[in-house]
Amino acid sequence: MALTIFGIPNCDTVKKARRWLDAAGIPHAFHDFRKDGLDDARLQRWMDALGWEKLLNKSGTTFRKLSDADKADLDAAKARRLMLDQPAMIRRPVVESERGVSVGFSEADWQARFAE
Repeated sequence: MALTIFGIPNCDTVKKARRWLDAAGIPHAFHDFRKDGLDDARLQRWMDALGWEKLLNKSGTTFRKLSDADKADLDAAKARRLMLDQPAMIRRPVVESERGVSVGFSEADWQARFAE
């Protein structure tokens, strides 16, 4: 399985992660949530691997702009619906590789995981 990075191209963290991969010479594909979409099965796999709490970015602008009713009583099903409706609510970047699924960017972590 090739390394695929999922996110939004104008996200600063996604930009840093992609620059790091390029500088490290690590081949990767990029999947833009907004342009390329996100299917329910893939999101469910991420939720199973990481937990919805880790994927849902509650500190982001998109989540903060939700109504109080949409923010109330969050559970896995409601979080999945929100993230499918508005993928910008997903913490970024999400990475799929032969080493599994991860979310977020930390240079030290990525050095240990991807640079050999």
